[in-house]
Amino acid sequence: MDTLLKTHNKLEFLPPLHWFAEKLGSNLSCSKLQNQEFRFGSKKPHPKWGRNGCVKASSSALLELVPETKKENLEFELPMYDPSKGLVVDLAVVGGGPAGLAVAQQVSEAGLSVCSIDPSPKLIWPNNYGVWVDEFEAMDLLDCLDTTWSGAVVFIDDHSQKDLGRPYARVNRKQLKSKMMQKCILNGVKFHQAKVIKVIHEESKSLLICNDGVTIQAAVVLDATGFSRCLVQYDKPYNPGYQVAYGILAEVEEHPFDVDKMVFMDWRDSHLNNNMELKNRNSRIPTFLYAMPFSSNQIFLEETSLVARPGVPMEDIQERMVARLRHLGIKVKSIEEDERCVIPMGGPLPVLPQRVVGIGGTAGMVHPSTGYMVARTLAAAPIVANSIVQYLGSSRTFLGDELSSEVWRDLWPIERRRQREFFCFGMDILLKLDLQGTRRFFDAFFDLEPRYWHGFLSSRLFLPELIFFGLSLFSHASNTSRIEIMSKGTLPLVNMINNLIQDKD
Repeated sequence: MDTLLKTHNKLEFLPPLHWFAEKLGSNLSCSKLQNQEFRFGSKKPHPKWGRNGCVKASSSALLELVPETKKENLEFELPMYDPSKGLVVDLAVVGGGPAGLAVAQQVSEAGLSVCSIDPSPKLIWPNNYGVWVDEFEAMDLLDCLDTTWSGAVVFIDDHSQKDLGRPYARVNRKQLKSKMMQKCILNGVKFHQAKVIKVIHEESKSLLICNDGVTIQAAVVLDATGFSRCLVQYDKPYNPGYQVAYGILAEVEEHPFDVDKMVFMDWRDSHLNNNMELKNRNSRIPTFLYAMPFSSNQIFLEETSLVARPGVPMEDIQERMVARLRHLGIKVKSIEEDERCVIPMGGPLPVLPQRVVGIGGTAGMVHPSTGYMVARTLAAAPIVANSIVQYLGSSRTFLGDELSSEVWRDLWPIERRRQREFFCFGMDILLKLDLQGTRRFFDAFFDLEPRYWHGFLSSRLFLPELIFFGLSLFSHASNTSRIEIMSKGTLPLVNMINNLIQDKD
């Protein structure tokens, strides 16, 4: 789905590590260790080559084509933080991903002092971000898109498809980071290349202890380290669903897709007809293909489990992908890069409020039904920034716990919390659907008026509109799907209503 949420082939970011920090790279800005439940990237055997010079279809042979990790850095000098001055900065941002940099940029524009802490501040994010064009247009970021498709297609099964007339694009990650970094530098943001290992809070400031021995003092601390949950605290049991995906940016001999449209979802399973064991597994917990064709012989292909608990093993995802490529006649000549993702979806929100402010994955902002986050967090950055500027400006209305409490209230108002509760309800239903049920669900979903499915995917609908969305979805669903939704959605519905009643400002 949202290709923001990826890790590179050489990284082993595993549940319950909660993705990899809004930073999107191997070097988290916090040194907190992760538990390892999924283990990816075992030793790869020698490839099996066909007569035409393309690799034969097997997951081990495909992995052998993956190149070594290439780390690309931006080529400009950064103004570094000088610890010898002992200054208290207004804002310390832990994590140099899109959300963290966006807040740093906007707070510094208001004249406040900002320090961005990240172990690799110039590293270009190594991931393919896919977004709806209208989302980036609303944020004046069209210049950060490098490939655009006029629409998207969803394959429900071998006999049915949906053409989505909503332009889609891949983000130019180098351009996006360069644009943000240049504005930060222009505004006077200072950078510190390190990991935060501890934070100590005093009445009006916090002390961030870094792994290089440097202590940075700040009035406000923003945790933008993604699902590492580096500094932001949680107090409830964490049992999310997981979106798991494996993707490759590949040169191929040819592929069957229209280069003017990206493939948003391909739920067909005819590629598994010769492997009944795999087909049965896919029937219980289905995966789909997500594809961005850049030309007739260059394409990004990703096999994705939308949501499951526990997550589908990566080796299973890869096996299904190889079978699909073989069936589609896609012969991989070379792989430019590959991506693996494990995305926690749903689960509780962090403690609200608390001293450290959060944004992105660490603040529970991933879409519980889709895994989407990049546009949502970039759109939330001005809210967080404006709140910090308002309360930390010339009047210094609030400090310490009071200030953080106001920022959290602006980030997660009751309307957003209710919206997220509905999205978690949707996730709970999706968790219970097999392949046929999932097909029926999305057959009805993409038959809705565009304002409904656009708004749902882009987090633009709030509870009153979401109720009408749900009623419209139910009316468009087949009788079988209606029965399925009622039988499998009753308990999640009761839980949602109970949570809505208990959640008060």
